[in-house]
Amino acid sequence: MPTHAEQRLIAYTPEQLFDLVADVGKYPQFLPWCVKAVVKSHTEKELVADLTVGFGPFRESFTSRVTLERPTRIHVRYEKGPFRYLNNVWTFTPDPRGCLVDFFVDFEFKSRLLQNAMGVVFNEGVRLMVSAFIKRARDIYGVSLAEKAK
Repeated sequence: MPTHAEQRLIAYTPEQLFDLVADVGKYPQFLPWCVKAVVKSHTEKELVADLTVGFGPFRESFTSRVTLERPTRIHVRYEKGPFRYLNNVWTFTPDPRGCLVDFFVDFEFKSRLLQNAMGVVFNEGVRLMVSAFIKRARDIYGVSLAEKAK
């Protein structure tokens, strides 16, 4: 049952960071291990997406329902696939220096083999994922608020 909670101060606005995380269809362009993303339905408040992730010899697809509370919160709930459960929450809090981002993920695979394989790389994978969103913000929005203030 890997769990990861992380808080980072990121020098972009909550709206900018929310929009990056909510743009699930673009994940394969920048997220490590995300090889495919198909948004099956999308409204202002919710989307349903199929994601395929691959690492090493493993490739798994799953369906998630994503609740969008722009610009403060994104909650990902697992619906179908290889997990026993998956819970992922992003919160975006305004800060004078940008945005305080809280990230939480907790999951368990149905397969013990997948669980053991993922356990070895989980923490590094989550760090890479959060860093990939920060790099994506720079690629999309340019210099950060902190760099503009210099």
